[in-house]
Order: sequence, then structure tokens, then C-alpha cells
Amino acid sequence: NDTFFGEYGMPPKKPLPKQEQRARRLEMDRKACDGELVLPHAVCEIRTACGMTQADFGRHFGLTRKQVIELESGKSNPTLETLMKVCRPFGFQVGFVRLEKLTRIFSKF
Repeated sequence: NDTFFGEYGMPPKKPLPKQEQRARRLEMDRKACDGELVLPHAVCEIRTACGMTQADFGRHFGLTRKQVIELESGKSNPTLETLMKVCRPFGFQVGFVRLEKLTRIFSKF
């Protein structure tokens, strides 16, 4: 029954309150400024900051749910066009980060 379950048999996701969306976007901005918003985690951070499901995010950006899953898990090799499509609406651009900064970031995981 589509009333209780959304696409893919999952319950529909409740929208995030505005305050929670704002807090998540501020945290995402902080991470971007500190060079901590890196692939593949960046795609998931952007999506969850909007309170979107993978299917909703994919539809919004012209991607399939499978492509979103592969982006978030690091199993895909996205084109620059795809990355720009996802990051530009949030005021981000694709760029380079110094290696020593990445080493510090990934040593936390």
C-alpha cells in the first residue's frame, strides 16, 4: 500500500525541521571550510543536510537511486559534470585539497 510505504518499500522520510536543516548545513559548511568535506562522504552529508532520501536526492539531481548509493559508498567514478550538478546548488565547487590535510582527516576513521 503506497499510503504507508514510499518507493522501494521504505517508509516515507519525515521532513527535517528547519532548525535541524540549518544546523546540518552549517556543519557541512564548516567541514568544507576546514577541507573535511571529501568524497564519498560529501555526497551523503549534502543529502542528509537536506533531509532527503537517496531516491529523492537522485530524482532531484537527475540520478538513479543506485547512482546515489554508489556515489555515497565510493563505488562509482563520477564525472566532473555529475559532481558539479550535486555540489553547485549548495555553493560548493569541485577542487583539490592538500594531501597532508586528507591524511589527518582519514586517520580519524
